[in-house]
Amino acid sequence: MPKQTNRKNEHVSLAEKFYPRQHSPFNDIQFIHHSLPGIDVADVDLSISVAGLIFSAPFFINAMTGGSDWTGRVNEKLAIIARECQLAMATGSISAGLKFPDMADSYRIVRQTHPNGLILANLGAGHSVENAQRAVDLLQADGLQIHVNAPQEIVMPEGDRSFCHWLDHIQAIVDNISVPIIVKEVGFGMSRETIQLLDDIGVDAIDISGRGGTNFAQIENYRRKDYKLDILEDWGQTTPVSLLEAGKVSLKTAEIIASGGIRTPLEMTKALALGAHLVGLSGEFLHLALNDIDQAITTVQQWKETLTKIYTILGAQSTPHLQQAQLILRGDTAHWCYARGIDITKYSQR
Repeated sequence: MPKQTNRKNEHVSLAEKFYPRQHSPFNDIQFIHHSLPGIDVADVDLSISVAGLIFSAPFFINAMTGGSDWTGRVNEKLAIIARECQLAMATGSISAGLKFPDMADSYRIVRQTHPNGLILANLGAGHSVENAQRAVDLLQADGLQIHVNAPQEIVMPEGDRSFCHWLDHIQAIVDNISVPIIVKEVGFGMSRETIQLLDDIGVDAIDISGRGGTNFAQIENYRRKDYKLDILEDWGQTTPVSLLEAGKVSLKTAEIIASGGIRTPLEMTKALALGAHLVGLSGEFLHLALNDIDQAITTVQQWKETLTKIYTILGAQSTPHLQQAQLILRGDTAHWCYARGIDITKYSQR
């Protein structure tokens, strides 16, 4: 088995191993309740347009896996969930499928299983325009995620060590690939400075993917055979903090996607109220797919119903209306805002 293929298996098994978590940074966010919602449940529309793509719900199956026989089977299960629940889905990085043609089917299975679905391809920022086009063609993808994951690469024993051309590569892909381009972190969050740079080069969407969910520093550290780099396992900004950072940027082209440690409809709603246009979930869907598929489908349908009910309580007929919902920020999230000059009162008094 090629090293890269074995690594893909290890990533999935370790993501499931480390799945439980103790504290959610979304506990720092609380909605202000108003007793007269002013709308009916029937008034709520969960569909949303992001980067020119129509999503039937404000959440989707975010990038996870592919590149081995086993992860191909996992991708098939995820695609079944996406198809039955009318959700969009992103694959994991397609680099293995480009390097090892016999592994390409572990990604193609997503389009084969969900032929009419909204599918996003995924590739690292170190790749060329040619590889980006190959990734899109492999899946007949509707959009392309470019992931940026410097801390993971540093901790990964066989990871990349050159990052100076990433922004140039992303710019070239934006300029030459016709589908929407989404730049995605992998669980380390983003600063306003990074978000500004990406918006300046014209990316269509930015997935801030904050700390709090699948921890690739922890996963890669577990894989290390020599000295450990566990001091980096808490690196990065949380998802709420990253969204608040994004709120300080006057975006010209990019729309914001939230992911990283989001596991419940209430946390989805909080992320959307903090400024996200769309929410991605990876670890939660992986956990569902590795267990009972029928139960997974039932759970996702329940999420949609619960979202509709929460929107109603908040008086929000659609996702954009959530960005008028009033929020109290506290704890570590509020401390971060104070240090970075982010006015938290604008969220409680809007």
